[in-house]
Amino acid sequence: MKGLLFFILFACSILQSSAIEITRVEPAFWWTGMKNTELQILIYGRDIAKSKVSLSYPGVKVKEIVAAENPNYLFIYLDISSKAKPGTFNIVFTESSQKYNHTYTLRARENAGGAAGFSQADVMYLIMPDRFANGNPANDSLEGVQANRLQNGARHGGDIAGIVKNLDYIADLGVTTVWFNPIQENKMPNGSYHGYAITDFYKVDTRFGSNEDYKDMIKQVHSKGMKVVMDMIFNHCGSSHWWMKDLPSKDWINSQEKYVQTNHYKWTMMDVHAPKSEKDVLINGWFVRSMPDLNQRNRHMARYLIQNSIWWIEYSRIDGIRQDTHPYADYDFMAQWCKEVEAQYPQFNIVGEAWYPRGTASAWWQRNSIINNKNTNLKTVMDFELTFKMQKAFDQESSSREGSEAGVFNLYEVIAQDFLFPDPANILTFLDNHDIARFMRADEQDLKRYKQALTFLLTTRGIPQIYYGTEILMSGSNRKDFPGGWAKDSANSFTSAGRTPMQNEAWNYLQKLLQWRKKNSPVTQGRLMHYTPDNSGVYVYSRYTNDQRVLVVLNGTNADKTITMERFQDAIGTNTFGKDVITRKNVDIKTSLSIPARGAYILELGK
Repeated sequence: MKGLLFFILFACSILQSSAIEITRVEPAFWWTGMKNTELQILIYGRDIAKSKVSLSYPGVKVKEIVAAENPNYLFIYLDISSKAKPGTFNIVFTESSQKYNHTYTLRARENAGGAAGFSQADVMYLIMPDRFANGNPANDSLEGVQANRLQNGARHGGDIAGIVKNLDYIADLGVTTVWFNPIQENKMPNGSYHGYAITDFYKVDTRFGSNEDYKDMIKQVHSKGMKVVMDMIFNHCGSSHWWMKDLPSKDWINSQEKYVQTNHYKWTMMDVHAPKSEKDVLINGWFVRSMPDLNQRNRHMARYLIQNSIWWIEYSRIDGIRQDTHPYADYDFMAQWCKEVEAQYPQFNIVGEAWYPRGTASAWWQRNSIINNKNTNLKTVMDFELTFKMQKAFDQESSSREGSEAGVFNLYEVIAQDFLFPDPANILTFLDNHDIARFMRADEQDLKRYKQALTFLLTTRGIPQIYYGTEILMSGSNRKDFPGGWAKDSANSFTSAGRTPMQNEAWNYLQKLLQWRKKNSPVTQGRLMHYTPDNSGVYVYSRYTNDQRVLVVLNGTNADKTITMERFQDAIGTNTFGKDVITRKNVDIKTSLSIPARGAYILELGK
């Protein structure tokens, strides 16, 4: 009897061990009616490569089945023709006598090709979700990672619920687009509050909420007339990503057998004298030890990443993407990705983070560049040079020549080099962000520097981006919690009552500019004409369309100035006065204009 029992248990264990197991299917679902009819489905399960795969569904054909080096992976490539209808079908896995049916869903597209994109008509508001507002304390501490606001590098508990709670605040301020630092899962041992160490590309981090929470938030953002930009990272993942314990192949990540640190020498990408070895270290080296470098030259990895971005666009209805560490990934892959996304969503926009202190390099990365003979297909680039000049210019004494203390002349000089850019309208401009020091300084006693900087940012060429807290003069750490975002905060800066008089003055000034900008076609659609700051140290420029003109005047000195207007007739035309956007008073510009020290005028011209 004991022998029979042993035999039964042994037989059961054999059957159990030979059962087909599937633990991951990515993407979990797809859509009909996509322009690219090919779909890659990643299957992960113990020895799944031993299984035969079949399916039967009208309009869907199996193009290719690829077994990876690791037998726990299969890549199934389907062709989903235009005849395929929304519905479900079984992907059948067969091994010997074992059979497993996985039900796969093809969804109907909700708004085919409807992603809005972003342009110079928009102003982005950048939010680090963990540091903005905590709307659901129940998700603060999960999976062994405790939220602790006393530690700068720990999770603080901000989440999607907190953002939703304050959407009216964001809309009232007057921005048109919200850009969130990465929201995908960062299931790292230390918490990875910033979001740049993704451990599941298809899942919102549970400390922020669920995929459905994210999708619902975007719907609410859209209902308030705003757009959403999603932060993505193709260069690397987090070291705790699920596949790191059991990689598909030896070339899934770069420098897999021996750790190689990237050299961060981004100039090598365009340096005609650079050796291949330095370029290879930039592209193949890991960003840091906790962020393995993905190999986009592996065709399955490349398809996986491209599909992942399209999946998020289609699923959540985001309007744009900001791509992190753009120059660190494989060049040809990134160009192909940009091309495919635009082909699927013609109005969509992607801004690539190419962090260079010179505009020449940024211009090299913009698509159709005259100084790069290999097209990047990247529509929008970031202007770090202008950022670094703005952080200093508004308290330097301006002169009419270039130099380390040239003030607003340095701003003029940056803009004067726009001949390098094929599309100056599609340049992201910003005073600060999550990676660099905040523009505001703790010891500032007035708002002259603040007002001049915001005036320039919101009226010069490009797509302005404002970092959360700029409107309330946040200074110091660039990753502070927004005051009032947590229930026990002593002050709530989301309300005027919770702000100081100086903060309210700053908030009101920015709000007035933002709300005006949305309706002003010379700034949102027009061209730019600017004049070299002469010995007066005053920078004058115009934004204009065929029938409307705006004149901006910035006094970059510590003295009151009076300038004669004859020099600016190209910008003024036959107009004789300008209505000041802030005070709504008419200012005479027929012969001269007086402007106080560190003052700023935005004038809507009229006759």
